Amino acid sequence: MGKNEIDEITGTKTTGHEWDGIKELDTPMPRWWLWIFYACIVFAVGYMIAMPSVPLVKGAYKGLLGYSSRADLITSMDKAAEFQSVFVAQIDETEVADIVKNEELARFARAGGSSAFKVNCVQCHGAGASGSTGFPNLNDDEWIWGGSIDEIYATISYGARDETNEDTLISAMPNFGADELLEKEEIVAVANYVVSISGGEVNSSLIGNGEEVFTDNCAACHGDVGEGVAALGGPALNNAIWLMGDGSLETITAQINNPKHGVMPAWSSKLSDATIKQLAVYVHSLGGGQ
Repeated sequence: MGKNEIDEITGTKTTGHEWDGIKELDTPMPRWWLWIFYACIVFAVGYMIAMPSVPLVKGAYKGLLGYSSRADLITSMDKAAEFQSVFVAQIDETEVADIVKNEELARFARAGGSSAFKVNCVQCHGAGASGSTGFPNLNDDEWIWGGSIDEIYATISYGARDETNEDTLISAMPNFGADELLEKEEIVAVANYVVSISGGEVNSSLIGNGEEVFTDNCAACHGDVGEGVAALGGPALNNAIWLMGDGSLETITAQINNPKHGVMPAWSSKLSDATIKQLAVYVHSLGGGQ
């Protein structure tokens, strides 16, 4: 079959291709479509000449107009930094406790602290600051080292058990079991007592002896009734908020035997003082700040 055969039904030439009796028509493109197609080609060539487009051996062709989206971004960032610098300078010169008294400054600090938190803190405390096993929840009003804005600022600055900072906050729970400071029976008894003051079900016959062990060995750091001592980094034990484990008799016994200790880095060597103040204001605003 020849390429110039005319289809009887449409009167259009065929391409000469045929599949199972079906012939392909050689229908020309609409003229308007062709003109648009040619115009796009011309535009593309012109755009390539006017704008950065072609990679070269060293660098790239900058285009006749010399436009750079990167330069635009840098300019925008410089303008933003110039605007922010006024507030950052104020924060740098203001005591952290006084920042929250200035609503405009506090609003800027909360926004900046939120951004800094997403970059530096979510890895341990979670995107919503709700924490996880070994990492405190920052949304409630339960604080290991105190929840005032000054105490939060100090905790962020110096960290906890960070050996690289001489001012770091330090508290260490003795290995009552591993170092044989308590007998096995005493550990079982005090574990039952701790569960009892947090509202859990225990062997009531052990509570009396457990309270004695607690008073002699634990109250100095955790408080007389397990209310916690922030000055010493001793967490409260008389509620259902647990840093290590789920508060079960098994996990508490394990913690008494051979306790785990978390480490928080001292951010004073990694972040500017203004950024740390913004973080303190943000964390304090989450709902649990004292």
